[in-house]
Amino acid sequence: MQKKYTHLFFDLDNTLWDFKSNSKLAMLSTFQLLGLDTNTVPFEDFYAVYAINNEQLWTAYRNKQVKKKDLTFQRFQFTFDELGISGIDAARMNDLYLDEMPKQKNLMPGAKDLLDYLKAKNYHLYIITNGFKEVQHKKLKSSGLEHYFTKIFISEELRTPKPHPEIFEHALTSANAKKSRSLMIGDDWEVDILGALRFGINAVYFNPLCLPNDKSHNPANPSADGAFVVKELKSIIAIV
Repeated sequence: MQKKYTHLFFDLDNTLWDFKSNSKLAMLSTFQLLGLDTNTVPFEDFYAVYAINNEQLWTAYRNKQVKKKDLTFQRFQFTFDELGISGIDAARMNDLYLDEMPKQKNLMPGAKDLLDYLKAKNYHLYIITNGFKEVQHKKLKSSGLEHYFTKIFISEELRTPKPHPEIFEHALTSANAKKSRSLMIGDDWEVDILGALRFGINAVYFNPLCLPNDKSHNPANPSADGAFVVKELKSIIAIV
């Protein structure tokens, strides 16, 4: 059977690498290393406020409204300010957190089985991620994912994040891939899916929690705009 798609481009965080659980574990470790577990603010409260600040700053970063150094400092400093925490250096907490992050190795359910299958069937596999270069490479190596991928495209290294078309253009050109034979797979509707569709390649929206978005697609078939929706990674095998 001829392959419909030959070049598969994966997002990393919350698509293959379980960012949601790993980031919380890394933050808990950082929280404890800094002695914040003896503070009057419970960890769950701290993490809830941090997560909101982090998401807002990442949105601004993708829109090129803040720089990396501001994002990494402000996400902690804003959290300290809101919770009345003093005596902790925001930059140091960020450094510790980024050191702890790659030590976490949880993968999304079915990730390794899917990659084993695709690798065995000689699909060309790539990563396109918006994470920081010093962290993403370590995540891939420590979690055992690195060897599956021919190339890793990181927004910080390319100086343009998803969903901007430049990063997709660079990835496909570097991979010598045709748009018609390429597929983007990710968990973020705006960043991964709409970014890919606007660039002109089909996409798989990995949506295990069945989160709402502005489209409703049949998981087994692409819509007119080229998007699939799956709740499990193994469903991607039928698509490719």
